[in-house]
Amino acid sequence: MVAAEKLVRKFSQKEFEAMKEAGFFCGQKAFLVDGVVFVETEKGLVPRRWTRGEYYRMGELGFFNGQKVELVEGEVITVSPMGAGHAATIAKVTRVLFQVFGEGFTIRVQLPLAIEPESEPEPDIAVVLGSPDDYIDEHPSTAILVVEVSDTSLLYDRTEKAKVYAKAGIPEYWIVNLLDRQVEVYRRPQGQGYAEVQVLKGGEFLSPLSKPEAKIPVDHLLPAR
Repeated sequence: MVAAEKLVRKFSQKEFEAMKEAGFFCGQKAFLVDGVVFVETEKGLVPRRWTRGEYYRMGELGFFNGQKVELVEGEVITVSPMGAGHAATIAKVTRVLFQVFGEGFTIRVQLPLAIEPESEPEPDIAVVLGSPDDYIDEHPSTAILVVEVSDTSLLYDRTEKAKVYAKAGIPEYWIVNLLDRQVEVYRRPQGQGYAEVQVLKGGEFLSPLSKPEAKIPVDHLLPAR
């Protein structure tokens, strides 16, 4: 099975006109080509990158009604429908992390991380410091651990997602790889990637950086079959 690449959301002519009316382009010459917004620069036409503020405004304008999307590196990404195995694994990993991380930590499931001006991903699971009440006014801007459960999104999670989490300084990133039945552990963010990658299989144990005393059986993070 080949893991799918990212699905960049296409915009309609109606949405493009709404952007212009809302002042998205501020004097820039903008064009819509096959659902992609381009702007004119000194280097020619380039795809327009969106900020978190513009992303929120799109939501207010009703662009995403009924759609699951996230903002990654200035691109609006459409999130694929979730299969039963993917959902069950998220629930399984969440249960384990609740047991490992106690008071002083919050486990967030598919909720936004406002990690960069042009990125607001919604990882499957993020462990952040503090309580839910600490994030009433703003989404967290970092996490001590991010987890993505991957099947069709494996290539994207290994490349684009790893890049954006590393750039944001997320110290630890796990991919629960359903295709190969393994957990890939990324640590030591440097620039646009991670300097350390470890692959763990069933029968092995994993200790989070923030809870080194915990020893999680990898089997507890993977589906039973």
